[in-house]
Amino acid sequence: MDEGGSGRESYDVVVVGGGPAGATAATDLARAGHAVLLLDKPGRIKPCGGAIPPRLIRDFAIPDALLVAKIRSARMVAPSGKAVDMPVGEGFVGMVDREHFDPWLRARAEEAGADLRDAAYDRITRPDDGVPLVHFTTGTGADLARHAVRARLVIGADGACSPVGRAEVPGHAKMRQVFAYHEILRVPEAGTPGAEAVEATRCDVYYQGRHSPDFYSWIFPHGDTLSIGTGSARKGFSLRSSIRALRAATGLDHAETVRREGAPLPLKPLKRWDNGRDVLLAGDAAGVVAPASGEGIYYAMLGGRLSAEAAAAFLRTGDARALAGARKAFMKLHGRVFWILGMMQWVWYRSDGLRERFVSICRDKDVQQLTWDSYMNKELVRAKPAAHARIFFKDLAHLFRWVSP
Repeated sequence: MDEGGSGRESYDVVVVGGGPAGATAATDLARAGHAVLLLDKPGRIKPCGGAIPPRLIRDFAIPDALLVAKIRSARMVAPSGKAVDMPVGEGFVGMVDREHFDPWLRARAEEAGADLRDAAYDRITRPDDGVPLVHFTTGTGADLARHAVRARLVIGADGACSPVGRAEVPGHAKMRQVFAYHEILRVPEAGTPGAEAVEATRCDVYYQGRHSPDFYSWIFPHGDTLSIGTGSARKGFSLRSSIRALRAATGLDHAETVRREGAPLPLKPLKRWDNGRDVLLAGDAAGVVAPASGEGIYYAMLGGRLSAEAAAAFLRTGDARALAGARKAFMKLHGRVFWILGMMQWVWYRSDGLRERFVSICRDKDVQQLTWDSYMNKELVRAKPAAHARIFFKDLAHLFRWVSP
């Protein structure tokens, strides 16, 4: 069993994956008094722009010390090079570096009472068709050790290619994905090449087909460093070449590279997050990355919290139908937003001509205000029907080229 481990041979819940979703689920369950084991594979940092909205900071009690930058505006760059600035207005968007943010979340889970292990998940077995036995390894080479613990429930928060999901949840292997890649660079010193490309309180978003034929590219400030990245679902498109070109175009080709990271991201929430028995998914493993924007941290943490609530109901009642409550609650809160963002990506990201018009729409003050209101608070703004109507007709005008971009 779990020789050389925590000494426990059974848990209420084993959480596989210590990113924002898994760490949040582990924290909430441990605080509720459940025995939780959190497994996290060391040595991996997810590629991520690092933006977190005020709603996340409030709901999940993120300390100011973790924010490496505070964003006051976004600059949208069209294929022609024309740029539109979108000021945030009141408040700010926080920026975090996943190298430090994720370990802090895991440490909080441990402080709440979860057992944290640096470990690689192996598989789930069910001896005598009973309670799951979770197999994992620790160490490497001569220090490699194999372990197994019992768990009433397993939460798979182990990424878009989730080994837990692929083995346990029907349909997971067919998840559609986009691949993301970014490089963390040192911010050039003032007066040196590339310094003018970085503004400490502004995120730059590039809607240019040469850098991404079906998504977007970005330069996001992280204090002394920055994230420059892109994403695409198109096979054969070279993300590394794209970033090399974007670095050259912005004068950042000589900036020091701190690290490089790549990973798949899901394109839409899975239709099912559980196996109807003893496994539940959360975060990227469940597909909760927003279309069009690629935003994932808030939705991962919310998904982790909702999975913890569903898990607690399952542990209390023994009724596996409670596990479906996580997806049901998430889609009730954000299903409409994900649908709208998916349609927006499908309509506007298909060509440079459409991307040019999309950026032009971003000049509109109604668009800017409603975009920021919805992003910052994670709610569709329903109180301004006249503004929504104006935006709808402006979208049609740009789509059908009734106005110039």
